Amino acid sequence: MRDRAWAWVGSTSSWVALLLGALTAVGSGLGSPGAAAAECPGHPNALGTSRVLVVDPQEHPRIGAMQYKETLPLRDHEVVLTFDDGPVPKYSNQVLQILADECVKATFFTIGRQAKADPEGVRKLAAAGHTVGTHSQNHPLSFNRMTLDQVKPEVDQGIASTAAALSDPSALSPFFRVPGLLRGEAVENYAGTLGLQMWSADFLADDWRSISGTKVYELAIKRLEARGKGILLLHDIHARTVDALPKILTELKAKGYRIVHVVAATPDRPATPTEPDDWLVHRPSDETPVAKWPAITPVDLAAADTRARATLDDFGVLDPLPASRAAPKPAWPRPALRLQTATAPALPAPSADLFAWPPATPLTAQRRQVARVERPAVKPAPRPVRMASLKRR
Repeated sequence: MRDRAWAWVGSTSSWVALLLGALTAVGSGLGSPGAAAAECPGHPNALGTSRVLVVDPQEHPRIGAMQYKETLPLRDHEVVLTFDDGPVPKYSNQVLQILADECVKATFFTIGRQAKADPEGVRKLAAAGHTVGTHSQNHPLSFNRMTLDQVKPEVDQGIASTAAALSDPSALSPFFRVPGLLRGEAVENYAGTLGLQMWSADFLADDWRSISGTKVYELAIKRLEARGKGILLLHDIHARTVDALPKILTELKAKGYRIVHVVAATPDRPATPTEPDDWLVHRPSDETPVAKWPAITPVDLAAADTRARATLDDFGVLDPLPASRAAPKPAWPRPALRLQTATAPALPAPSADLFAWPPATPLTAQRRQVARVERPAVKPAPRPVRMASLKRR
Protein backbone atom coordinates (compact mmCIF):
# COMPACT_ATOMS: atom_id res chain seq x y z
CA MET A 1 0.00 0.00 0.00
CA ARG A 2 3.08 2.23 -0.36
CA ASP A 3 3.45 3.40 3.24
CA ARG A 4 -0.08 4.75 3.63
CA ALA A 5 -1.28 4.89 7.21
CA TRP A 6 -4.89 3.79 7.62
CA ALA A 7 -7.09 5.70 10.00
CA TRP A 8 -8.27 2.56 11.76
CA VAL A 9 -4.87 1.47 12.99
CA GLY A 10 -3.88 1.73 16.58
CA SER A 11 -0.18 2.03 15.83
CA THR A 12 0.91 3.65 12.58
CA SER A 13 4.20 1.84 12.28
CA SER A 14 2.71 -1.59 12.90
CA TRP A 15 -0.01 -1.06 10.28
CA VAL A 16 2.45 0.23 7.70
CA ALA A 17 4.26 -3.05 8.11
CA LEU A 18 0.92 -4.82 7.84
CA LEU A 19 0.11 -3.13 4.58
CA LEU A 20 3.52 -3.74 3.06
CA GLY A 21 3.02 -7.40 3.78
CA ALA A 22 -0.59 -7.55 2.64
CA LEU A 23 -1.72 -10.77 1.04
CA THR A 24 1.41 -12.69 1.98
CA ALA A 25 -0.73 -15.32 3.64
CA VAL A 26 -3.21 -15.29 0.79
CA GLY A 27 -0.48 -15.69 -1.74
CA SER A 28 1.09 -18.63 0.09
CA GLY A 29 -1.44 -20.95 -1.52
CA LEU A 30 -0.89 -19.42 -4.95
CA GLY A 31 2.75 -20.02 -5.70
CA SER A 32 1.92 -21.31 -9.18
CA PRO A 33 0.26 -19.19 -11.87
CA GLY A 34 -2.96 -21.13 -11.44
CA ALA A 35 -4.45 -24.31 -10.11
CA ALA A 36 -5.21 -26.33 -13.21
CA ALA A 37 -7.52 -29.31 -13.17
CA ALA A 38 -4.54 -31.65 -13.11
CA GLU A 39 -3.46 -29.99 -9.82
CA CYS A 40 -6.84 -30.61 -8.17
CA PRO A 41 -6.44 -33.94 -6.35
CA GLY A 42 -9.43 -36.20 -6.56
CA HIS A 43 -11.17 -33.98 -9.13
CA PRO A 44 -9.62 -34.55 -12.55
CA ASN A 45 -12.46 -32.72 -14.31
CA ALA A 46 -12.30 -29.65 -12.07
CA LEU A 47 -12.53 -26.17 -13.53
CA GLY A 48 -9.44 -24.91 -11.71
CA THR A 49 -7.96 -21.40 -11.60
CA SER A 50 -6.20 -20.42 -14.82
CA ARG A 51 -4.04 -17.54 -13.55
CA VAL A 52 -3.43 -14.96 -10.84
CA LEU A 53 -3.89 -11.29 -11.71
CA VAL A 54 -1.89 -8.92 -9.49
CA VAL A 55 -3.31 -5.38 -9.38
CA ASP A 56 -2.08 -2.10 -7.91
CA PRO A 57 -4.91 -0.25 -6.10
CA GLN A 58 -2.98 3.00 -6.36
CA GLU A 59 -2.90 2.90 -10.15
CA HIS A 60 -6.50 1.71 -10.58
CA PRO A 61 -8.53 2.81 -7.53
CA ARG A 62 -12.01 2.09 -8.95
CA ILE A 63 -13.03 -0.86 -11.08
CA GLY A 64 -16.23 -2.45 -12.34
CA ALA A 65 -18.04 -1.84 -15.63
CA MET A 66 -21.40 -1.34 -13.95
CA GLN A 67 -20.30 1.96 -12.39
CA TYR A 68 -16.80 2.91 -13.45
CA LYS A 69 -14.92 3.55 -16.68
CA GLU A 70 -12.31 0.93 -15.74
CA THR A 71 -12.59 -2.75 -14.95
CA LEU A 72 -10.17 -5.64 -14.56
CA PRO A 73 -7.97 -6.31 -17.62
CA LEU A 74 -9.44 -9.72 -18.34
CA ARG A 75 -9.01 -11.63 -21.56
CA ASP A 76 -11.91 -13.08 -23.48
CA HIS A 77 -13.71 -15.88 -21.57
CA GLU A 78 -12.10 -15.00 -18.24
CA VAL A 79 -14.23 -14.69 -15.09
CA VAL A 80 -13.56 -13.36 -11.57
CA LEU A 81 -15.88 -14.71 -8.88
CA THR A 82 -16.73 -12.45 -5.94
CA PHE A 83 -18.95 -13.08 -2.88
CA ASP A 84 -20.44 -10.47 -0.55
CA ASP A 85 -21.98 -10.27 2.95
CA GLY A 86 -20.40 -13.28 4.66
CA PRO A 87 -19.39 -15.20 6.51
CA VAL A 88 -22.54 -17.06 7.51
CA PRO A 89 -21.44 -20.59 8.53
CA LYS A 90 -24.54 -22.38 7.24
CA TYR A 91 -23.98 -21.23 3.66
CA SER A 92 -20.42 -19.87 3.52
CA ASN A 93 -18.94 -23.23 4.46
CA GLN A 94 -20.86 -24.89 1.62
CA VAL A 95 -19.66 -22.26 -0.84
CA LEU A 96 -16.07 -22.86 0.30
CA GLN A 97 -16.45 -26.60 -0.22
CA ILE A 98 -17.91 -26.17 -3.72
CA LEU A 99 -15.01 -23.91 -4.70
CA ALA A 100 -12.49 -26.30 -3.17
CA ASP A 101 -13.92 -29.22 -5.15
CA GLU A 102 -13.28 -27.26 -8.35
CA CYS A 103 -9.96 -25.75 -7.17
CA VAL A 104 -11.39 -22.29 -7.84
CA LYS A 105 -10.15 -19.15 -6.04
CA ALA A 106 -12.46 -16.20 -5.44
CA THR A 107 -12.63 -12.81 -3.70
CA PHE A 108 -14.78 -12.40 -0.58
CA PHE A 109 -16.00 -9.04 0.71
CA THR A 110 -16.81 -9.64 4.36
CA ILE A 111 -18.97 -7.56 6.70
CA GLY A 112 -17.20 -6.53 9.89
CA ARG A 113 -20.14 -7.49 12.08
CA GLN A 114 -20.21 -10.95 10.48
CA ALA A 115 -16.48 -11.33 10.96
CA LYS A 116 -16.83 -10.61 14.67
CA ALA A 117 -19.65 -13.16 14.94
CA ASP A 118 -17.76 -15.85 12.99
CA PRO A 119 -14.01 -15.16 13.01
CA GLU A 120 -13.31 -18.79 12.21
CA GLY A 121 -15.19 -18.37 8.94
CA VAL A 122 -12.88 -15.49 7.95
CA ARG A 123 -9.80 -17.55 8.80
CA LYS A 124 -11.12 -20.38 6.61
CA LEU A 125 -11.24 -18.00 3.65
CA ALA A 126 -7.61 -17.02 4.06
CA ALA A 127 -6.49 -20.59 4.77
CA ALA A 128 -8.11 -21.75 1.53
CA GLY A 129 -6.12 -19.15 -0.42
CA HIS A 130 -9.00 -16.83 -1.27
CA THR A 131 -8.71 -13.05 -1.33
CA VAL A 132 -10.37 -11.32 1.63
CA GLY A 133 -11.67 -7.78 1.22
CA THR A 134 -14.08 -5.70 3.29
CA HIS A 135 -17.72 -4.63 2.90
CA SER A 136 -18.23 -2.10 5.76
CA GLN A 137 -19.06 -2.85 9.38
CA ASN A 138 -22.88 -2.99 9.35
CA HIS A 139 -23.84 -3.06 5.66
CA PRO A 140 -25.83 0.21 5.60
CA LEU A 141 -27.68 0.82 2.34
CA SER A 142 -27.10 4.57 2.54
CA PHE A 143 -23.48 5.16 1.50
CA ASN A 144 -24.70 7.28 -1.40
CA ARG A 145 -26.15 9.77 1.12
CA MET A 146 -23.58 9.57 3.88
CA THR A 147 -21.29 12.38 4.94
CA LEU A 148 -17.59 11.83 5.51
CA ASP A 149 -18.11 11.63 9.27
CA GLN A 150 -20.65 8.85 8.75
CA VAL A 151 -18.50 6.98 6.23
CA LYS A 152 -15.33 6.81 8.31
CA PRO A 153 -16.54 4.57 11.18
CA GLU A 154 -18.29 2.17 8.82
CA VAL A 155 -15.21 1.69 6.67
CA ASP A 156 -12.66 1.76 9.51
CA GLN A 157 -14.52 -0.60 11.82
CA GLY A 158 -15.24 -3.01 8.99
CA ILE A 159 -11.53 -3.24 8.23
CA ALA A 160 -10.57 -3.52 11.90
CA SER A 161 -13.12 -6.27 12.63
CA THR A 162 -12.05 -8.36 9.63
CA ALA A 163 -8.34 -7.90 10.36
CA ALA A 164 -8.88 -8.92 13.98
CA ALA A 165 -10.63 -12.11 12.86
CA LEU A 166 -7.64 -13.21 10.79
CA SER A 167 -4.79 -15.15 12.32
CA ASP A 168 -2.44 -13.03 10.23
CA PRO A 169 -3.87 -9.52 9.61
CA SER A 170 -1.56 -9.14 6.63
CA ALA A 171 -3.87 -11.53 4.77
CA LEU A 172 -6.41 -8.72 4.49
CA SER A 173 -6.51 -7.17 1.03
CA PRO A 174 -6.97 -3.43 0.34
CA PHE A 175 -10.17 -4.17 -1.59
CA PHE A 176 -13.51 -2.58 -0.65
CA ARG A 177 -17.01 -2.89 -2.08
CA VAL A 178 -19.85 -0.55 -1.14
CA PRO A 179 -22.96 -2.36 0.15
CA GLY A 180 -25.65 -2.42 -2.51
CA LEU A 181 -23.20 -0.78 -4.91
CA LEU A 182 -24.61 2.52 -3.58
CA ARG A 183 -21.45 4.48 -4.15
CA GLY A 184 -21.10 8.11 -3.14
CA GLU A 185 -18.51 10.85 -3.35
CA ALA A 186 -17.68 10.73 0.36
CA VAL A 187 -16.96 6.99 0.49
CA GLU A 188 -15.02 7.02 -2.79
CA ASN A 189 -12.80 9.89 -1.67
CA TYR A 190 -12.20 8.37 1.75
CA ALA A 191 -11.37 4.97 0.30
CA GLY A 192 -8.84 6.70 -1.92
CA THR A 193 -7.10 8.28 1.07
CA LEU A 194 -6.76 4.82 2.62
CA GLY A 195 -5.34 3.31 -0.55
CA LEU A 196 -8.33 1.01 -0.99
CA GLN A 197 -9.43 -0.25 -4.38
CA MET A 198 -13.17 0.28 -4.87
CA TRP A 199 -14.80 -2.74 -6.47
CA SER A 200 -18.08 -2.64 -8.34
CA ALA A 201 -19.01 -5.51 -10.70
CA ASP A 202 -19.41 -6.25 -14.39
CA PHE A 203 -22.61 -8.27 -14.10
CA LEU A 204 -24.95 -9.71 -11.46
CA ALA A 205 -26.95 -12.87 -10.93
CA ASP A 206 -29.61 -11.26 -8.68
CA ASP A 207 -29.12 -13.91 -6.00
CA TRP A 208 -30.24 -11.46 -3.28
CA ARG A 209 -33.77 -11.56 -4.74
CA SER A 210 -36.36 -14.17 -3.82
CA ILE A 211 -35.75 -16.34 -6.87
CA SER A 212 -34.80 -19.97 -7.34
CA GLY A 213 -31.27 -21.29 -7.62
CA THR A 214 -32.03 -22.26 -11.22
CA LYS A 215 -32.92 -18.66 -12.01
CA VAL A 216 -29.67 -17.46 -10.41
CA TYR A 217 -27.74 -19.89 -12.59
CA GLU A 218 -29.60 -18.83 -15.74
CA LEU A 219 -29.05 -15.10 -15.11
CA ALA A 220 -25.36 -15.58 -14.36
CA ILE A 221 -24.68 -17.50 -17.58
CA LYS A 222 -26.93 -15.32 -19.74
CA ARG A 223 -25.27 -12.08 -18.61
CA LEU A 224 -21.78 -13.55 -18.83
CA GLU A 225 -22.46 -14.71 -22.38
CA ALA A 226 -23.58 -11.17 -23.26
CA ARG A 227 -20.26 -9.72 -22.06
CA GLY A 228 -17.90 -12.58 -22.79
CA LYS A 229 -15.90 -11.98 -19.60
CA GLY A 230 -16.06 -10.03 -16.35
CA ILE A 231 -16.51 -9.79 -12.59
CA LEU A 232 -19.50 -11.76 -11.28
CA LEU A 233 -21.10 -10.62 -8.00
CA LEU A 234 -22.67 -13.31 -5.81
CA HIS A 235 -23.51 -13.69 -2.10
CA ASP A 236 -22.33 -16.52 0.14
CA ILE A 237 -25.26 -16.13 2.56
CA HIS A 238 -28.16 -17.61 0.55
CA ALA A 239 -29.35 -21.16 -0.09
CA ARG A 240 -30.16 -20.22 -3.70
CA THR A 241 -26.52 -19.27 -4.27
CA VAL A 242 -25.35 -22.60 -2.84
CA ASP A 243 -27.76 -24.35 -5.19
CA ALA A 244 -26.70 -22.36 -8.26
CA LEU A 245 -22.93 -22.31 -7.79
CA PRO A 246 -22.14 -25.93 -8.87
CA LYS A 247 -24.23 -25.46 -12.02
CA ILE A 248 -22.48 -22.17 -12.80
CA LEU A 249 -19.02 -23.71 -12.46
CA THR A 250 -19.97 -26.74 -14.54
CA GLU A 251 -21.35 -24.51 -17.30
CA LEU A 252 -18.27 -22.28 -17.22
CA LYS A 253 -16.06 -25.27 -17.88
CA ALA A 254 -18.35 -26.59 -20.62
CA LYS A 255 -18.30 -23.26 -22.43
CA GLY A 256 -14.55 -22.80 -22.17
CA TYR A 257 -14.46 -20.04 -19.53
CA ARG A 258 -11.46 -19.68 -17.23
CA ILE A 259 -11.27 -18.48 -13.62
CA VAL A 260 -8.90 -15.65 -12.67
CA HIS A 261 -7.85 -14.97 -9.08
CA VAL A 262 -7.13 -11.34 -8.19
CA VAL A 263 -4.65 -10.27 -5.51
CA ALA A 264 -3.11 -6.92 -4.57
CA ALA A 265 0.44 -5.94 -5.44
CA THR A 266 3.10 -5.76 -2.74
CA PRO A 267 6.80 -4.87 -2.81
CA ASP A 268 7.53 -8.59 -3.20
CA ARG A 269 4.75 -9.16 -5.73
CA PRO A 270 4.73 -6.62 -8.57
CA ALA A 271 1.59 -5.87 -10.53
CA THR A 272 0.88 -7.91 -13.64
CA PRO A 273 2.09 -5.95 -16.70
CA THR A 274 -0.85 -4.44 -18.59
CA GLU A 275 -1.58 -1.62 -21.00
CA PRO A 276 -3.77 1.35 -19.96
CA ASP A 277 -6.33 0.47 -22.63
CA ASP A 278 -6.69 -3.03 -21.15
CA TRP A 279 -8.49 -1.52 -18.15
CA LEU A 280 -10.99 0.56 -20.11
CA VAL A 281 -14.57 -0.64 -20.28
CA HIS A 282 -14.95 0.92 -23.73
CA ARG A 283 -11.66 0.53 -25.52
CA PRO A 284 -10.99 2.87 -28.45
CA SER A 285 -10.70 1.35 -31.91
CA ASP A 286 -9.99 2.49 -35.45
CA GLU A 287 -13.67 2.10 -36.31
CA THR A 288 -14.89 4.27 -33.41
CA PRO A 289 -14.78 8.04 -33.99
CA VAL A 290 -13.20 9.92 -31.13
CA ALA A 291 -14.30 13.51 -30.53
CA LYS A 292 -10.92 14.64 -29.32
CA TRP A 293 -8.33 16.78 -31.04
CA PRO A 294 -4.78 15.48 -31.13
CA ALA A 295 -2.42 17.01 -28.63
CA ILE A 296 -0.31 19.91 -29.85
CA THR A 297 3.41 19.27 -29.76
CA PRO A 298 5.10 21.80 -27.42
CA VAL A 299 7.42 24.24 -29.17
CA ASP A 300 10.22 26.23 -27.58
CA LEU A 301 9.40 29.63 -29.02
CA ALA A 302 12.14 31.38 -27.07
CA ALA A 303 14.86 29.30 -28.70
CA ALA A 304 13.32 29.35 -32.17
CA ASP A 305 15.01 31.26 -35.01
CA THR A 306 13.34 34.59 -35.73
CA ARG A 307 13.39 35.91 -39.27
CA ALA A 308 13.22 39.55 -40.30
CA ARG A 309 9.90 41.00 -41.32
CA ALA A 310 8.90 39.76 -44.76
CA THR A 311 8.75 42.15 -47.73
CA LEU A 312 7.06 41.84 -51.09
CA ASP A 313 10.35 40.85 -52.66
CA ASP A 314 10.47 37.76 -50.44
CA PHE A 315 7.44 36.30 -52.24
CA GLY A 316 8.69 36.87 -55.79
CA VAL A 317 6.62 36.30 -58.94
CA LEU A 318 5.83 32.71 -59.79
CA ASP A 319 4.56 33.35 -63.32
CA PRO A 320 5.82 36.72 -64.62
CA LEU A 321 3.81 38.28 -67.43
CA PRO A 322 5.48 38.79 -70.83
CA ALA A 323 6.52 42.33 -71.66
CA SER A 324 4.07 42.52 -74.56
CA ARG A 325 1.11 41.79 -72.30
CA ALA A 326 -0.46 44.68 -70.47
CA ALA A 327 -0.95 44.47 -66.75
CA PRO A 328 -4.54 43.77 -65.67
CA LYS A 329 -6.61 46.67 -64.52
CA PRO A 330 -7.20 46.83 -60.79
CA ALA A 331 -10.59 45.72 -59.63
CA TRP A 332 -10.85 48.61 -57.19
CA PRO A 333 -11.27 51.50 -57.24
CA ARG A 334 -12.95 51.88 -60.58
CA PRO A 335 -11.78 54.97 -62.46
CA ALA A 336 -15.33 56.08 -63.27
CA LEU A 337 -16.38 55.87 -59.65
CA ARG A 338 -13.28 57.78 -58.57
CA LEU A 339 -14.14 60.55 -61.06
CA GLN A 340 -17.71 60.82 -59.82
CA THR A 341 -16.54 61.03 -56.24
CA ALA A 342 -14.09 63.81 -57.04
CA THR A 343 -16.64 65.93 -58.97
CA ALA A 344 -19.68 65.43 -56.74
CA PRO A 345 -21.05 68.67 -55.17
CA ALA A 346 -20.20 69.08 -51.52
CA LEU A 347 -22.54 70.44 -48.86
CA PRO A 348 -21.45 73.63 -47.08
CA ALA A 349 -19.75 73.17 -43.76
CA PRO A 350 -22.09 73.80 -40.81
CA SER A 351 -21.54 76.90 -38.73
CA ALA A 352 -19.81 76.56 -35.39
CA ASP A 353 -22.79 78.26 -33.71
CA LEU A 354 -24.89 75.26 -34.60
CA PHE A 355 -23.05 73.15 -31.99
CA ALA A 356 -22.83 75.80 -29.25
CA TRP A 357 -24.38 74.96 -25.90
CA PRO A 358 -26.47 76.33 -24.39
CA PRO A 359 -28.08 77.59 -27.57
CA ALA A 360 -28.57 81.29 -28.03
CA THR A 361 -32.27 80.81 -28.66
CA PRO A 362 -34.08 78.65 -26.10
CA LEU A 363 -35.49 75.50 -27.48
CA THR A 364 -39.22 75.19 -27.20
CA ALA A 365 -41.24 72.18 -28.03
CA GLN A 366 -43.83 72.72 -30.66
CA ARG A 367 -47.30 72.19 -29.50
CA ARG A 368 -49.58 70.23 -31.64
CA GLN A 369 -53.19 71.18 -31.61
CA VAL A 370 -55.72 68.57 -32.40
CA ALA A 371 -58.64 69.90 -34.42
CA ARG A 372 -61.95 69.33 -32.79
CA VAL A 373 -64.54 67.96 -35.11
CA GLU A 374 -68.03 69.19 -34.44
CA ARG A 375 -70.66 66.62 -35.12
CA PRO A 376 -74.28 67.67 -35.73
CA ALA A 377 -76.68 66.81 -32.97
CA VAL A 378 -78.88 63.91 -33.72
CA LYS A 379 -82.41 63.89 -32.26
CA PRO A 380 -83.48 60.59 -30.78
CA ALA A 381 -86.17 58.78 -32.70
CA PRO A 382 -89.68 59.21 -31.24
CA ARG A 383 -90.94 56.28 -29.30
CA PRO A 384 -93.78 54.43 -30.96
CA VAL A 385 -97.16 54.94 -29.34
CA ARG A 386 -98.95 51.79 -28.48
CA MET A 387 -102.72 51.56 -28.95
CA ALA A 388 -103.19 50.04 -25.53
CA SER A 389 -101.79 53.11 -23.83
CA LEU A 390 -104.05 55.43 -25.85
CA LYS A 391 -107.11 53.50 -24.79
CA ARG A 392 -106.24 53.91 -21.12
CA ARG A 393 -106.08 57.65 -21.62
